[in-house]
This record gives sequence, structure tokens and C-alpha cells, in this order.
Amino acid sequence: MKAMILAAGRGERMRPLTDSTPKPLLEAGGKPLIAWTIEALVRSGFTELVINHAHLGEKIEAMLGDGSAYDASIRYSPEGTALETAGGIRKALPLLGESFLVVNGDIHSDIDFRHLAAQPRETRLAHVLLVPNPAHNPNGDFTLESGELRNRGQTMLTFSGIGVYRAEMFRALVPGQAAKLAPLLRRAADDGRASGEIHTGLWQDIGTPQRLAELDRMLRPA
Repeated sequence: MKAMILAAGRGERMRPLTDSTPKPLLEAGGKPLIAWTIEALVRSGFTELVINHAHLGEKIEAMLGDGSAYDASIRYSPEGTALETAGGIRKALPLLGESFLVVNGDIHSDIDFRHLAAQPRETRLAHVLLVPNPAHNPNGDFTLESGELRNRGQTMLTFSGIGVYRAEMFRALVPGQAAKLAPLLRRAADDGRASGEIHTGLWQDIGTPQRLAELDRMLRPA
């Protein structure tokens, strides 16, 4: 199974840091955010990677190259203008195969991706990881009911930005047109075609300079 890292966002909340550096190349603990993700994927057996990019994307390609420095093979899906999450995945479908893992490029976690290669099962279109709600998303996004993804429920959780999808979920989208992922996930949940699990370990959304600084302090040796 291949894995896609989403790296096309402008990173508005990170400005001015992202005015000259694409968000995935911002550093914490002495290495770019995206490098931590690549290394975690390779450790879990995902060595065929696809990375989309838009803002300053040439810098991402220049730094990561073909991926051989990480014992990986990297292919790129340039967008010019960012296509949002689902639009970016739709454009990259020819590089991904029928089932694939997708990871946001601006998160940091201790998730072992290994077992996700067996997802999604049966007739489901998606299998996503949910996490306890962080301070910046107190109301959550989804809930789980016996492993099935639901849009509403008593215990709401936050979408981690990590999921395994079938290409079928994106084929109806117009290639090259911006589209968000959330409506597709909500539709799949309503149709009983999405599952999920909870990750209670380390997970951080590195969406602001303050969170980047916190991660940097955590990752640097004492």
C-alpha cells in the first residue's frame, strides 16, 4: 500500500514563517516536520510515498528529492493552486492505487501505521483515526459506534488527519477542482461505509507558531 502526505497548504496561521518556507519544511527537533512523518511511515513499512504540494512546492522537492535518503521512493503531485484535501487526493489518484493511506503533513504523532495496511475492510470507503479533542477543537468532528464512524453521538472525537481510503470515494470529483474531505467522510459515515479507531497516544496538530515551538522543545534532547 502507498501513502500520501498532504503538503499543499499555505499555512496562513504560521505566517510569517511560511512566507519563505513551506509549512512541511518548518523544523522541530532539528528536522523538518515532514521528515518526521516520512521516517515514521518508512518504519511502518510504507516506502512508496506520494506528496502533493502547491505553495513553494519546489523547495519540498529540492529537499526531499526521490526519497532515497529516507529509504523511500517519493513521487510528487504538484497542484499550482492548492486543491484542498479531497481535491488533492483526486488529482493524485493515478499515483496511489485502489487503497492508500493519507497523512496530513502538519501533524506529529507516535502512531504505528503498520496495521492500517489492512484497512478499510469489506465494503467501506474509509477508515480513520480519531483522537481525544484538543483545546483548539473542543467539540470534535465524529464519534464511533462499535467501530463505525458516525457524525453525531455522545462522545465526539477529533479527526486526526490520518486515514485509509479507497479510490472509489474520490472518483466522482472533478480532477483539478478544489474539494474538501469532510463532506465525503460525512456522506460515507451516513451510508455506513466508514469505520474508525481511537488513538490515545501522542498526537499534535502543528497549526501555529506556538505549537511548533512546543513540539521543538519536546523533541530536542535535554
